[in-house]
Amino acid sequence: MDPCPFVRVVVGNLALKVAVAAPPAGAGVHPSAAPCFAKIRLDKFPHQTVAVPLVPHDEPSATPTSDASVAARFHLSKDDLARIAGKPSFLASHGGCARLKVSVYTGRRGSTCGVSSGRLLGKVTMPLDLKGALAESGAGKPVAFHSGWVSLGKNKFRLAKGTSSSPSSSEAHLYLTVKAEPDPRFVFEFDGEPECSPQVFQVQGNMRQPVFTCKFSCRIAGDGKLGTRPVLLEPGSSRSWLTSFGSERERPVKERKGWSVTVHDLSGSPVALASMVTPFVPSSGTDRVSRSNPGAWLVLRPGEGTWKPWGRLEAWRERGGAGSGDGLGYRFELLPDAAMGAGVTLAESTLSAAKGGQFTIDLIEVSGTPGSRSVSPGCSPRVGGDLGYALWPCSSYRGFVMSSTVSGERRSGRPTVEVGVQHVGCSEDAAAFVALGAAVDLSMDACRLFSHNLRKELSAPDSSR
Repeated sequence: MDPCPFVRVVVGNLALKVAVAAPPAGAGVHPSAAPCFAKIRLDKFPHQTVAVPLVPHDEPSATPTSDASVAARFHLSKDDLARIAGKPSFLASHGGCARLKVSVYTGRRGSTCGVSSGRLLGKVTMPLDLKGALAESGAGKPVAFHSGWVSLGKNKFRLAKGTSSSPSSSEAHLYLTVKAEPDPRFVFEFDGEPECSPQVFQVQGNMRQPVFTCKFSCRIAGDGKLGTRPVLLEPGSSRSWLTSFGSERERPVKERKGWSVTVHDLSGSPVALASMVTPFVPSSGTDRVSRSNPGAWLVLRPGEGTWKPWGRLEAWRERGGAGSGDGLGYRFELLPDAAMGAGVTLAESTLSAAKGGQFTIDLIEVSGTPGSRSVSPGCSPRVGGDLGYALWPCSSYRGFVMSSTVSGERRSGRPTVEVGVQHVGCSEDAAAFVALGAAVDLSMDACRLFSHNLRKELSAPDSSR
């Protein structure tokens, strides 16, 4: 099957020029001294907030030239673009164009008593013909909508397609670049929760084709069951003599361990494995897994007659702040060949424990950050079925890599995994990301408070559905 068409809209290189007089003697927000930020929104998608640097107004050469400074990005599927083009939907836009709005503020980000703390400088509104961008995506060509300065005026500036303006001495001006890029992806859907050993389908539009099966196993019943763990005392301890009589003190310990998900192709051959290698254990005196002692999964791929480590996922429970619930903290590290040195962190963030969210590896970042490095891990032999879009035997991890939906606590969900086509050269490539998606989803259960019980599928030995 072919990949699904996606388009990525990227807004970058923001810079602000503001002509201001000397700061007034009284109190107030002054643009030359206060920080500035922008809220960027594409149609009804959630807005993204980013700081905007100020550049000297009297330096004509102070123009951003690097394409590495990404301020916001929006991912649109073919269905999103169809709705924008005019089908009845809350995403619909006039004339088949999406509307990009950039609002620039002075002052610090945030709100006080529900009121935004920033002062609006001005807005820029720009129409984007994303349907045209999708047509171009078949040829693999990005579409540039704008690159240059625009006037913010006093309140609002509407930019017509293909227009620009130069900074003057009396107005605030914003520099920005806007472009759309083709970003085709393979989409995989679990036919059930990972602990129920579901099938996995590849999806394209209304077509669903089975490509993998998953088998969940729980080698040890570990859902908060009381076990025992010896307490080893230091040799110099006054009570270390107890060990010489074989009378080690034991204390009850709760732990969740022994979970694994094996991904098989349609012939029944295992093509990926996610195994819990570090138990999920509550911190001393609490019933939660802490960041200082996270549980961990190892994602493995077949190679040379054995399993080879590919990635490591750590997960823990983040304590929620005032007015917010707990979260699932995670860190994913790619494990290249031993010759390449230590692993590389590709993703680290937090998901809402109550609502869930989306685990994402997206490496389009500011140049120089760890996520922008190119990593070429060793690929397993091409023994599986070709998915039809193999570009290189070993792809570099750049741009969008993958995303996976994650259900919140006490919510049933079927993960959907999206993988960029440049990272899939064989079925083992796709299977590794499917196994990673299953591990992230299961981590939500593994990090539940230990005062709560888990479903029987997660606590029964050798459970398989």
